[in-house]
Amino acid sequence: MAILRTSAQTGIGMTSQRTRDRMLVRLREQGIKDEVVLSAISAIPRHIFVDEALSIRAYEDVSLPIGFGQTISQPYIVGRMSEILRNNNPLNKVLEIGTGCGYQTAVLSKLAKEVYSVERIRPLVMKARGHLRELKCVNVKLGHADGNMGLKDLAPFDGIIVTAAASHIPQDLLDQLTIGGRLVIPVGTDEQILYLVERVSELEYRQTKLEAVKFVPLLGGLL
Repeated sequence: MAILRTSAQTGIGMTSQRTRDRMLVRLREQGIKDEVVLSAISAIPRHIFVDEALSIRAYEDVSLPIGFGQTISQPYIVGRMSEILRNNNPLNKVLEIGTGCGYQTAVLSKLAKEVYSVERIRPLVMKARGHLRELKCVNVKLGHADGNMGLKDLAPFDGIIVTAAASHIPQDLLDQLTIGGRLVIPVGTDEQILYLVERVSELEYRQTKLEAVKFVPLLGGLL
């Protein structure tokens, strides 16, 4: 059966599949090797997640404003964090802290059986919900919540990804990892480092510093 795609999803010119393919070439050159992640990124039209005036820049390797002082992450960091989280293994239940416009969420929907995502800014939740509905991401559940506390009632998760920079690694998130689970999180204020934390046992975690990154800060409270 043929899959019908709207013009908004397929894009034209600078938002076309050809432009997306060039982005994938660049991601491979930047070191993203997981073909499952690359396929997921290829399947998601990034331009629908930004304002129409910015859609011409949607496939550049840059973060772009989405309102409320937030940004959509650059394609490289989406690919990098997704690749680290997946670790060449299928993902079952994943938690995302910081839905934003829903782009990283949509990529995760192609990589995991279940995706739970929380966002503290209600208008962004509503906007992301519309994008994900348009793309028929039926395995995603969004919530308007303070991400610092995770989603204890739905834990444990085999992957947690945080898309804003925390001042420290929240213990609540560590507690919500399954044994063998992975947390990918940027930490720091002026200088931010991407960390991987793996839960080795009930009480033991292995922490790895990965690379310098730049994210908006992880804040508490609801808007």
